[in-house]
Amino acid sequence: MRKSTHIGAEDARNQLPELLEAAEKGNSTIISKYGRPVAALVPIEEYGSGSPQRSLLPLRGSGQKLWGKDCVRAFRRLRDEWNR
Repeated sequence: MRKSTHIGAEDARNQLPELLEAAEKGNSTIISKYGRPVAALVPIEEYGSGSPQRSLLPLRGSGQKLWGKDCVRAFRRLRDEWNR
């Protein structure tokens, strides 16, 4: 990832076409409001480049006995408590 540019919200609104062109070229922009970063304009390639969602299948069965010997009874008790 290249170095990010920081810009205020008002300036970002006025310079949106230029910021979009910069994003097309691979540059990121951090947009701040009252000096606090609130958003990032990033190239689409970087947006989807986060780690892919991992499968939950390896966790199958890892919660056995978590709710005691009778999980159905535990869930019913929790459900009944919620409905009070």
